[in-house]
Amino acid sequence: MKKLLLLLLTVAAVHALPAATKPARKKAAPPKADPPNVVLIISDDQAWGDYSFMGHPMIQTPRLDRLARESLTFPRGYVPSSLCCPSLASIITGRYPHQHKVANNDPPETEKIPAAKRLTSPGFIAGREKMNTFIDALPTLPKLLGEKGYLSLQTGKWWQGNFTRGGFTHGMTKGSRHGDEGLDIGRKTMEPIYEFVRTAKQEKKPFFVWYAPMLPHDPHTPPARLLEKYRGTTPSEHMAKYWAMVEWFDETCGQLLDFLEAEKVAQNTIVLYVTDNGWIQDPESPKYAPRSKQSPYDGGLRTPIIVRWPERVKPQVSDQVVSSLDLLPTILKACDIAAPKGLPGVNLLDEKAVAARKAIFGECFKHTAIDLDQPAASLRWRWIISEDLKLIVPAKKNEPDAVVELYDLKLDPGEMTNLARDKPEQVGKLRAVLDKWWQG
Repeated sequence: MKKLLLLLLTVAAVHALPAATKPARKKAAPPKADPPNVVLIISDDQAWGDYSFMGHPMIQTPRLDRLARESLTFPRGYVPSSLCCPSLASIITGRYPHQHKVANNDPPETEKIPAAKRLTSPGFIAGREKMNTFIDALPTLPKLLGEKGYLSLQTGKWWQGNFTRGGFTHGMTKGSRHGDEGLDIGRKTMEPIYEFVRTAKQEKKPFFVWYAPMLPHDPHTPPARLLEKYRGTTPSEHMAKYWAMVEWFDETCGQLLDFLEAEKVAQNTIVLYVTDNGWIQDPESPKYAPRSKQSPYDGGLRTPIIVRWPERVKPQVSDQVVSSLDLLPTILKACDIAAPKGLPGVNLLDEKAVAARKAIFGECFKHTAIDLDQPAASLRWRWIISEDLKLIVPAKKNEPDAVVELYDLKLDPGEMTNLARDKPEQVGKLRAVLDKWWQG
């Protein structure tokens, strides 16, 4: 009887314990989210206003318009250099051209030979190989993603040798100057991307796609149906061809985005958009007009930058000035990968970091290098944008007749009125910040 009474008292005592002293049940850890896939779309030679969502009155870009609506969109994005090769190298390394040293499109002209034979000359080949080694030495985006198990695909423009040189696990470019077989993407086929994504799904690996078609880049050879559409909107055949190329590029973006939906991977895929450099079409020729490609003006440097991540990134438009150098740290942070130390860019999804930045910078170099080891030898301009003011400082060695230029981009988006003489104080302040960044 005593034993039974003792047992009942013990049971009662246990049930009378405060809740805090009861043995705690271990909570099940939340399921670990799959790492996001990444698709980077890079337009080639397209002016910043040549989209309907950016206000162009004639060009129609319905798929990029929709992407912009679904994304965090920065209409005031910039690339650091208005030339294809250095711009792309900056995107994939997150560094300025003077830092990664791929500051030009081509190596120095060490031999006096006809232009038609230059690309196959020993000096040119050796120069390009040296440019490739600059990228070999750096932690590129595909390399960093690969360390975390990502598969990565190169398509389109790629200047730095075989696609593997950039750290891609899959690719199209075998090693010629700027893309060889990779340039078929978009213009001839989208199948390599489709095949790659299906392979990544089958292997249960996260993936990264570099979609950098030579679109709307010349040659301007759009589908006849699109050319006819724009012929009725402009008296310039050259303008009609370029506008049609822009819409053709937009269609390929739609094909890619639709494919992600069809494969049921869009929900966990970050899609980012940028242009490598601007292009203002010359209405009288197939060439680009001044103040665009290769220039320090917004016509060559400015681009919308877009980030879409369904249910993770709120669709909205930001008026902050941002840089293509921000893409790499943004992607790495989203993929939970530590960024290399010393990168100049910020995470675009960190609103406070973006707002805290006081200025962005850039530099424009000669198309053909003077000295590959010394980017400053071929420097033409440095520039800085702080809020609405833009300062352009020429390098006297290569631009002896150029003057310092200051523009109010809010009041003068076309950069027509140089305010440098009227606002010497602002010039001095911005010049000091620019020189502190890099003196060239």
